[in-house]
Amino acid sequence: MEAEKTHCLIIGAGPAGYTAAIYASRAGLQPILYQGLEPGGQLMLTGEVENFPGYPNGVMGQQMMAELQEQAARFGTDIRLGMVTKVDFSNPNDLKVWVDDEKEIHADSIIISTGASAKWLGLPSEKKLQAKGVSSCAVCDGFFYRGQDVVVVGGGDSAAEEASYLSKICNKVYLLVRKNEMRASKIMQARVKNASNIEILWNTVVEEVLGEEEVIGVRIKNTETNATQDINANGFFVAIGHQPNTNIFTPYIATDEQGYIITEKGTTRTNIEGVFACGDVQDHTYRQAVTAAASGCMAALDAERYLAAKEVMEQA
Repeated sequence: MEAEKTHCLIIGAGPAGYTAAIYASRAGLQPILYQGLEPGGQLMLTGEVENFPGYPNGVMGQQMMAELQEQAARFGTDIRLGMVTKVDFSNPNDLKVWVDDEKEIHADSIIISTGASAKWLGLPSEKKLQAKGVSSCAVCDGFFYRGQDVVVVGGGDSAAEEASYLSKICNKVYLLVRKNEMRASKIMQARVKNASNIEILWNTVVEEVLGEEEVIGVRIKNTETNATQDINANGFFVAIGHQPNTNIFTPYIATDEQGYIITEKGTTRTNIEGVFACGDVQDHTYRQAVTAAASGCMAALDAERYLAAKEVMEQA
């Protein structure tokens, strides 16, 4: 198997990856971008996006990702289907990856933008109604349920933050907590409990998300009594955490206790020279399309400067 060589390899095709590709292409790095299993990332599961600059009338998530891909291709990015399944970063001067366990690529620099996947409950009805009332991001989609009733699932800080945010714009928020206590910090619990329009349902699990073309309610069960009931709601927000897509990198790349890649403060540099990380794969705080795109820009600029400095050193 003959190995391919490239100056810049981008792994992942969300807002971060495509933005990195745009900047890297314009810098003459001739990047190769592999889209992975979920081209477009989390925005492919989102309906209308209204908070991304430059779209005054909003834009569908899938359309925005298609336009970002088109823009990256316009400047010369080699966009490919395929999943990076193995890496070898033991030698920073010879960064290796394998695509679909077959193709071998050697890169002078690598930008990781594989994102983080929302954790779901695993219900067929939940999957069927994604982007039709089912969401994993209140900041992204909460606006569409202004003045309506919504449901949030989860007991940690993420769920408390989502419920608090939604309580400011929605009529009523039902917070479903699986146990008889929350895992959220004391201050976040107090914020939720003090909100007049948040009702916490303890020892509660979701049996089914109701609706055919859009969410109209949720069927829940009390785990102590086994009693079920239907709640009328138009929005269903799952806030049980995210899983950064970093498994194949962890033998080499430093991550925090949750698996997010650690980058040097103010940069996208990782602990491996020549490897950069951007977007949700290294951001467990903001997780917005616009912040992912911004860090994609940073990663491309960091990679460009790294390669330029490396070339100077090699010529010295």
